[in-house]
Order: sequence, then structure tokens, then C-alpha cells
Amino acid sequence: MFYRREEQKPRIDKDGFRQTVLARGGNMMLTEGEFRKGGLAPIHNHPHEQIAYVSRGSFRFRIGEEEMEIHEGDSLFVPANVEHDCEALEDGSVIIDIFSPQRNDFLK
Repeated sequence: MFYRREEQKPRIDKDGFRQTVLARGGNMMLTEGEFRKGGLAPIHNHPHEQIAYVSRGSFRFRIGEEEMEIHEGDSLFVPANVEHDCEALEDGSVIIDIFSPQRNDFLK
């Protein structure tokens, strides 16, 4: 399957945060999150494994008890059910996430 970026509509676009499902299939889903400086993904967990890649800007990210600033080109892994959160440190910061299995809650 092919997905054109211009055909994908944001699932969330408010409070300095825009998230778009870019592609999905099988057990995987690819999303893009764009943040304003100070934008938050508050502490949460989910049964999905998550890999993230910072394509622009920087974030302060916490996974479990570990906290780190991550910058353009950095990536991370969040195991299933582990609490995590992040804060954008720059306007226009973008993170690309891969989830497995797919986040069905993102399709509602």
C-alpha cells in the first residue's frame, strides 16, 4: 500500500500539537507529531511498543525513570506499558512514531 502525505488529514490539531497517521498496515502504524515549543504529550502508557525518531527540533523525553533531551536525528524505544512523556523544546519540533500493534484508538 502507498500513502501520499497530502492525502493524510491530521487526527488532532489543537493546543500546539498536530498528529497525523501517515500509514498503517499489518501490525504497524506510522504517525507524525508536530509541536510548538512547550507542547506536551503528558505522562501516559499503552500496550503498544513505540519507536520514535526526531526529524526536526528537540524534545525532553522521559521513559520510565530515565529522562533525556533528544535532538534532530535521535531516536528512542518505548516498551509496552511503560509510562512516558515528552515536551517540545523548540517551535516546529517533529517526531515520527512507529507503533506495534496499530493504535486503534488513533482511528476513531
